[in-house]
Amino acid sequence: MTTLTSPSARRKARRFALQALYQWQLAGQPLNEIEAHFRAENDMKKVDLDYFHALLHGVPARVDELDALFAPALDRKVQELSQIEKVILRIGTFELLDRIDVPYRVVINEGIELAKLFGADDSFKYVNGVLDKVARKCRQVEIAAR
Repeated sequence: MTTLTSPSARRKARRFALQALYQWQLAGQPLNEIEAHFRAENDMKKVDLDYFHALLHGVPARVDELDALFAPALDRKVQELSQIEKVILRIGTFELLDRIDVPYRVVINEGIELAKLFGADDSFKYVNGVLDKVARKCRQVEIAAR
């Protein structure tokens, strides 16, 4: 039986969080309304709901800090990123900072998978490079231990 914190349940939570945060970025709708809509309109039985909630509320609460962390790794301004790349990088950076329980390699891989699914053709390569640089800043001890 799958638990709510399984890798699969977390992957689904990230996918829904990406879609919800994309909606927040574009429309500026209140997060509680977006969350209620997603919970009502989607089959959330196999989703880590706590993780979905943490991403949906944690990323906007720290958006300036997150952008400032990954901005030095970009080849353009944050404002010039596609909306999807921006959401993926914000989620990944948030996880690298705030979710020490998730190994950095998992965070990067999940960002790559989201970019393959939702991003432009080669955006997964860009996301990989940026999150790798952010991980080297945020997870030095974990990387050194490998």
